[in-house]
Amino acid sequence: MADFKQNYFQRRTKDRGPRSNNRISSPEIQVIGSDGENLGILNTNEAISMAKNQGLDLIEIAPNANPPVCKIMDMGKYKYDAQKKANLAKKKTKNCLFKRNKNATCN
Repeated sequence: MADFKQNYFQRRTKDRGPRSNNRISSPEIQVIGSDGENLGILNTNEAISMAKNQGLDLIEIAPNANPPVCKIMDMGKYKYDAQKKANLAKKKTKNCLFKRNKNATCN
């Protein structure tokens, strides 16, 4: 966390989602291939070059693990699947309306 006071005119940075490719800061990572096969612990630069050779991206799936877990996949597909999952979760929520006479109606 930043301990400095933010200027009024400074822009707030948006969360840019999961780290991918060169934004991954760990020197060694656990790599999962595009077919779901575990490739083991590799150097980050080697894993990025493997992903680039396949025409895909290296995406950090579990950043808090030791070492972090990354998967070789297409970033666009990953974002699309995450958006679909969020929309489905939003659709499944119930809306409850509470009236003054203590009766609740849920849709």
